[in-house]
Amino acid sequence: MAPLERFAECRAPAHGVDGVVARMRALGDGWPPRDGVAVFNRVYLSVTEEVARQLGAGAFPDGRSAATLDVRFAERYLRAVEPGPEGRRAPACWRPLLQYRRHPGVHPLQFALAGINAHIGHDLALALVDSCHALGCEPAELEDEFDAVGDILVSLEERIREELMPGPDLLQIGDPLTHLAGSWSLERARDGAWATARALWALRHLPGVAAEFGERLDGAVGLVGRVLLTPLPD
Repeated sequence: MAPLERFAECRAPAHGVDGVVARMRALGDGWPPRDGVAVFNRVYLSVTEEVARQLGAGAFPDGRSAATLDVRFAERYLRAVEPGPEGRRAPACWRPLLQYRRHPGVHPLQFALAGINAHIGHDLALALVDSCHALGCEPAELEDEFDAVGDILVSLEERIREELMPGPDLLQIGDPLTHLAGSWSLERARDGAWATARALWALRHLPGVAAEFGERLDGAVGLVGRVLLTPLPD
């Protein structure tokens, strides 16, 4: 087992992008629409379906590498939210969303942003490292695929803001929800994920240091998630 896989514990992508799409659909069918994880699942599902469409159309320079990255990425989300063995805990970055998913004072936009924060702020870097192990390559060799998948993820944030942002009457600079929505940046999170992946790869022969680095990243992203899920008045 590779050093970083000691704290990764993520299943191999056995059924490709279509497989993770099917699992997202099945999960969404079992949750109430207002459930916080269901809110994120809907928008993430639509983006993953778009990745599958573009893979089928040959839009990626290296389809195998792009599919591997996309599936390893999705697997981390699915592992966090799918029912698991008794006593298994989700990563710290996902716990705020799982704990607050039915809180009446949290808006759908907050749920969605907390999901993006956990998935890109934490999962994306580890998924890139997972993919390097699976493909036998360095992170630099997957930079084009990382950027291409990241460009599609931009539509996730855009869709969330278009579909879940309240009406114009609430879009005031002093409104707490407007402030929260503007406090998180997808672009910065992507840049951070790339830098983190490179650091983790450089630490792959120092498993103890790599594990500590990953745990601290997980906790820091989880703290941001808790802030994003601060209950707000209607």
